[in-house]
Amino acid sequence: MKNTIAVLFFASLADALNCRELTLDWTPELATASALRTHLQRRGGTWEPLGSDQVRCAVNREIVKMDHPLRPGDEVAFFPPVTGG
Repeated sequence: MKNTIAVLFFASLADALNCRELTLDWTPELATASALRTHLQRRGGTWEPLGSDQVRCAVNREIVKMDHPLRPGDEVAFFPPVTGG
């Protein structure tokens, strides 16, 4: 099993961050989607939009709440709110 997590960013959020994906070593400090988001946001600068309450998250392609637990090998995606139309 991989001891990493894949992190993906979509749409305008990816544009704002100037990043589409990255891989991080999983640690207990990254035990939830919220903890991962906070970890990335603390990078400052272009990473601050991750702190928005409007940012949504999916783990392994399933939309989840920010308190969702993360495990090594997970794929985590962050994206702005989407609307239908």
